Amino acid sequence: MAPEGPAVQGTLDDLGTPLIGVTFVVVDLETTGGSARDDAITEIGAVKVRGGEVLGEFGTLVDPGMAIPPFITVLTGITQQMVVAAPRIEQVLPAFLEFARGAVLVAHNAPFDIGFLKAACAAQERPWPAPAVVDTADLARRLLTRDEVPNCKLSTLARFFRTATEPCHRALADAKATVDVLHGLFERAGAFGVESLEELTSFSRAPTPEQRRKRHLADAVPAAPGVYIFEDARGEPLYVGKSGRLRTRVRSYFTASETRRGVREMIGIAERVRTIVCASALEAEVRELRLIAAHKPRYNRRSRHPERAVWLKLTSEAFPRLSIVREVRDDESVYLGPFGSTRLAEEARAAVHDAVPLRQCTQRLTLRVISEGRAATCVLGELGRCGAPCEGRQSPEEYAEHAAHARTILTGDVRPVVAAARARIDRLSEQLRYEEAAAHRDRLAAFVRGAARCQRLSSLAGIAQLVAARPAFDGGWELHVVRHGRLAAAGTVPPHAHPMPYVDALVATAETVRPGPGAAPRASAEEMECVLRWLDSPGVRLVEVDGTWSCPAHGAESVRRWIDDAYRDTDSRMVERAGRPMR
Repeated sequence: MAPEGPAVQGTLDDLGTPLIGVTFVVVDLETTGGSARDDAITEIGAVKVRGGEVLGEFGTLVDPGMAIPPFITVLTGITQQMVVAAPRIEQVLPAFLEFARGAVLVAHNAPFDIGFLKAACAAQERPWPAPAVVDTADLARRLLTRDEVPNCKLSTLARFFRTATEPCHRALADAKATVDVLHGLFERAGAFGVESLEELTSFSRAPTPEQRRKRHLADAVPAAPGVYIFEDARGEPLYVGKSGRLRTRVRSYFTASETRRGVREMIGIAERVRTIVCASALEAEVRELRLIAAHKPRYNRRSRHPERAVWLKLTSEAFPRLSIVREVRDDESVYLGPFGSTRLAEEARAAVHDAVPLRQCTQRLTLRVISEGRAATCVLGELGRCGAPCEGRQSPEEYAEHAAHARTILTGDVRPVVAAARARIDRLSEQLRYEEAAAHRDRLAAFVRGAARCQRLSSLAGIAQLVAARPAFDGGWELHVVRHGRLAAAGTVPPHAHPMPYVDALVATAETVRPGPGAAPRASAEEMECVLRWLDSPGVRLVEVDGTWSCPAHGAESVRRWIDDAYRDTDSRMVERAGRPMR
């Protein structure tokens, strides 16, 4: 055996490439839009730096070969006249690649800029050199807290680091501002021991000290399906989630795979993880929704406010009208929804108004008010959009026919609304008025989707009890009891066991649920949609259905596919007429 050689002290090269010796090219692009496939570059600005010293600058306008949209001109100040004499990207790209050769590329929101550069190389059949890339926006999310900056926009970071150049949506100026931001972030990263390029590129994937320190919170979490709740020192929920395997999911929050800024911040506050083991993934999903709605944890962004859903209501009065409300009452009114926003409800209401001449005023209209001449009038009567009952031109009996027509539409037959909207869309398209056609298409889509949702939910809500089963992975069965759309019980049947005793026991212990008004009387719309998705999954078998589970023959589901096709067709015609790619 040969004798061992003398010990050799490691060199600085073994520690990586020191940042002070790395050449960075900070680049910024201005473009005609946000799609690297359909839009083009209008300006390139770049600054080459090493060790804090500027080595060179690169800046040029680029003729994009297409029209610059007006809103881009307003944003950047780059007009069509400015790029008429500018070189094309075929001339600019080789010069830029030579300027950046051997350097690390830096950009703010790097996927945008790098995506355009890659697309330009591909269009010229030029190989992309694949340099190392640093994204200052992503780096800022790792290094700065929400208390320091409200967001990681370049303008915000420029103010925070007091850059010498103010970003103004011009390529070279923004690149110069990004240089100062980069150096400011280097100083921050130095506090974490980041001194080399390798440490910088891996820093974004490293767990924070808080993540490493609090890994023990996952030690007692069971390996079962259920819900997990991160709580602070006072026991208040910070974040609620679900998983088919709780231990694996909770442990992931303390590893490098968790890079969400808000979640990492939450980990720093959390003091314990509480879990609720569930019989099935559906029960876990439903419990998650209920807990989020009840506690509204600050780090949950979705499903926190189901009460904000809005409904379209056909009022019960002498002269009914369509009103947007936030509550479903047990009255004689007809409701459509829920809609995710007031805007969608307004568009759906406009679609119904296009088919039925209901009054659109908000006044309380009674026979006494009309007879005394105290009713306010509007121009819709003169335009034929309303029968003007406020002026006595339409009797309660005549108006009741329109109200009955609207009630039929809201409760199941959407054909009149579809026919009216389709006629308008076709007429406007023939007149090349595509923007107006798209507006009517959007109205119809809001109505159809809201009506389809309402009809699905109403059908499930009308069933007093539904018991269903699905094969489990272990050979047994998952069981669920649904009453008036609410998940009332969940359980399992062991492999090779007779299921009916388990079904009877689950039904006997299930939550009592009373019927109620509206499409979602005893559960949120999201919960009911979770149940419907599960019922529609492969292998589900209906054990018991106490009621009729169906949707109207001429309901909204029958035209959903036509709506999707209309979106594609209308957009395509608009794009073809405009002579530019769709954005």
